[in-house]
Amino acid sequence: MGTTKHFDFDSETNAIAEICKALGHPTRIQIMSLLWKKNNRTCGEIVSLIPLAQSTISKHLLELKKANLLNVKNEGKKTIYSIEVDKIQILKKYLTNYLSNRVISNEEKTVVPTSGAKMKNEKKLNLKQYNYQFPNKKNKTD
Repeated sequence: MGTTKHFDFDSETNAIAEICKALGHPTRIQIMSLLWKKNNRTCGEIVSLIPLAQSTISKHLLELKKANLLNVKNEGKKTIYSIEVDKIQILKKYLTNYLSNRVISNEEKTVVPTSGAKMKNEKKLNLKQYNYQFPNKKNKTD
């Protein structure tokens, strides 16, 4: 068996990676957006605003909670969720610093083809027969 390289990053880099991983799903970003607009929501309130099952929302809330992006307060049978602002400030500080120091050179700018013409040497993508990511994509068997 091969060996895996391991490198210890500083705590801030690890914290940013953890935050980005937790925010790596559109539903979780939507939940955070809802909480940013109005803090202190219950799971039921979030379910009423996002058309997904309650169990799905609960799993996403758990992932956000594991990353310490949410504060959780229990009031009787209700669980109240709010944003952990300190964690968001870490991400804001990192992104602000990164974007202010980032200069895009002319070589890095890319031109997107507007007519949909295929590029030379473009390889054909092998997509699954049932491709849920692209619902408008027609299958060869249709």
